[in-house]
Amino acid sequence: MQFQFNSDSSVMGTANVAERIENQVRQRLARFEDRLTRLEVHVSDENARKGGDDDKHCTIEARPRGGKPIGVTGKAADVDSAARKAATTLAQRLERHFGKGEKHKHDSRPEKAIDG
Repeated sequence: MQFQFNSDSSVMGTANVAERIENQVRQRLARFEDRLTRLEVHVSDENARKGGDDDKHCTIEARPRGGKPIGVTGKAADVDSAARKAATTLAQRLERHFGKGEKHKHDSRPEKAIDG
């Protein structure tokens, strides 16, 4: 699975930030790794240097194999918390997405044993 990290100019796009967020997101979505071809993470600061509550955004787009992209956004006071929120929301969405496919796969009914 490919992982791409992007940040706007107002967020420190250092390797350390990218590395921390990648580890966080990969850990949270590890159970879906074989079902995804790509994760793209974008972090930004809505107010730049002004500060404010929930002004850091983390948008994650996941691309399921053979499916349409699924995107979510998390907002928080810092990028790590925003990434955690986005990854948690994405895990829930992926669970529903992949769960639907599993629910539609019906096993044939087991043969009933007749005691006699």
